[in-house]
Amino acid sequence: MANAADTNLDAGLSGRRVLVTAGAAGIGLAIVQRLLRHGARVFVCDVVDATLETFNKAHPQAGAIKADVSNEADVARMFAAIKAELGGLDALVNNAGIAGPTGAVEDIDPAEWRRCLDVGLTGQFLCARLAVPMLKAAGGGSIVNMSSAAGRHGYAYRTPYSSAKFGVIGFTQSLAKELGPANIRVNAILPGIIEGPRMESVIRNRAQQLGVSYDAMEKTYLDRISLRRMTSPHDVAAMIAFLISDAGVNISGQPIGVDGNVETL
Repeated sequence: MANAADTNLDAGLSGRRVLVTAGAAGIGLAIVQRLLRHGARVFVCDVVDATLETFNKAHPQAGAIKADVSNEADVARMFAAIKAELGGLDALVNNAGIAGPTGAVEDIDPAEWRRCLDVGLTGQFLCARLAVPMLKAAGGGSIVNMSSAAGRHGYAYRTPYSSAKFGVIGFTQSLAKELGPANIRVNAILPGIIEGPRMESVIRNRAQQLGVSYDAMEKTYLDRISLRRMTSPHDVAAMIAFLISDAGVNISGQPIGVDGNVETL
């Protein structure tokens, strides 16, 4: 393996086979675009037909399939397609997740709680359990699991989401110990406030919950970030590209914040 100090991203990612879950839009799409620019061979899944159609038109060189990562049969079908198209796997980016409900714990529907954890945590397990044999067959590789600043800080009125993201860090650190001897690195990314419609929806829902204006709620979020700004999806993509390249060869078991230093939520 190349010396990390002498390896650039192009050399470290060219030809690398990567699955990015929920890769057709949002942060996932930014990750895919970054990896493709560096010559990686990318496969994605998503659950929205229109989103996949748009993705396929814009990125015909990437493989894509409709699959819900919380559905075991969907995940099995997806990995069969990956095996047929790519012949194996060198990296898994467990990006899929949902915001879950916003509300007081006594008001949260148990079905919404389960759905949030099923997608954001169990989905990572279902993908990892099928990815690991492929990574081992490739002689090693990398798994990057998407957590959140909410996986480091408690998050009032977002208990399902925060619980899932805390779980991702435990899952990541456990897998890093388990898979290290097989030369498989496992890390977690903790984004903070990401620019885009999903965060706008979160802020709007939280503002309604607390009875304040959207602008006031947005300022409250930004005041809790040391750099006083939101994070771009491309910032997250750059860190993931680094981690799964040979440049990140000795980074494993780490929860890495890409968030401008979120101080609290």
